Amino acid sequence: MKVGVVGASGFVGGEVLRLLVSHPKVEITMVTSRQYVGEYLHRIQPSLKSFTDLTFSELDYDKMSDNCDVVFTAVPHGTATEIVKSLYDRGMKIIDLSADYRLHNPEDYKKWYGWEHPYPDYLAKSVYGVPEIHREKIKNAQLVSCPGCMAVTSMLALYPLIKRNLIDVDHIIVDSKIGSSGAGATSESGTHHAMRSGVIRPYKPAKHRHTGEIEQELSEVAGKKIKISMSPHAVDIVRGILCTNHTFLTKNVDEKEIWKIYREDFQNEKFIRLIRDKKGFYKFPDPKFVVGSNFCDIGFDIDEDNNRLIALSASDNLMKGAAGSAIQNMNVMSGFDESEGLRYTPLTPV
Repeated sequence: MKVGVVGASGFVGGEVLRLLVSHPKVEITMVTSRQYVGEYLHRIQPSLKSFTDLTFSELDYDKMSDNCDVVFTAVPHGTATEIVKSLYDRGMKIIDLSADYRLHNPEDYKKWYGWEHPYPDYLAKSVYGVPEIHREKIKNAQLVSCPGCMAVTSMLALYPLIKRNLIDVDHIIVDSKIGSSGAGATSESGTHHAMRSGVIRPYKPAKHRHTGEIEQELSEVAGKKIKISMSPHAVDIVRGILCTNHTFLTKNVDEKEIWKIYREDFQNEKFIRLIRDKKGFYKFPDPKFVVGSNFCDIGFDIDEDNNRLIALSASDNLMKGAAGSAIQNMNVMSGFDESEGLRYTPLTPV
């Protein structure tokens, strides 16, 4: 299958390329970047050296339509709207890694992103790209919008609990900690090494934009409006997310029942690992042990005194939180084995 990538000079675009160059069923035919036209990919993405001799090209919609079966768009939020629409109108299959088509309600873009969506009619054409929840829809989709990294990591841990009406949907607290690569390849005053190293820094402790995605998707599962209170923190790692999801039980359940619930939903999922061990230092999900992989590790603990269930989840924000999910979605859309090009063990140590 012939594949194109739009906007491949950043961290996410580079990770998409890293996975695609080793995928046995695809050929990369076109990679675009406004900034680096004519440059070899490996000059900007050094890990690609000896894997490809492609150069960056300008975005030419007609050329892309002629040479690609599916296109990944890995451009900043707010800039994908026109690109995705133009590709969609040419009949292309698109996997979008921006937030521009994640939300179904146009009003939510005003609330969470502060701008009015220019093509609200196209939001209904997009499928939210979490195969563990929307696999059947993704199979027949022309446009798949990949989830936000913190959104998918927390959502997968909460989904089985919401599905069974097991927790209070008005009081869910998502405490997220994320590595520096989540800030993107372009540095700002607070993201370069001297200011980022050694920190545990809260940012957007209220009204983080990924909250809208989590509420949207889990409200559909619950059949009613749910509320999420989310607070992210920047921590001193490069890749990885840990979500500590605080929930409050609506009925008495024990450890065995919670295990059964997670196993029922995820035992056949290739990229979900259930982590809760009595021995060793890896007792609960830890982002250190998912780096470089498409796994989302999920675990839990029960606080009986406060009727609290703590659902823990960890992922690599550039993999399950971005490029890995994108390749997984491509596999589903194309009828490939879902783990094709993704069955890597995590890197340890990192």
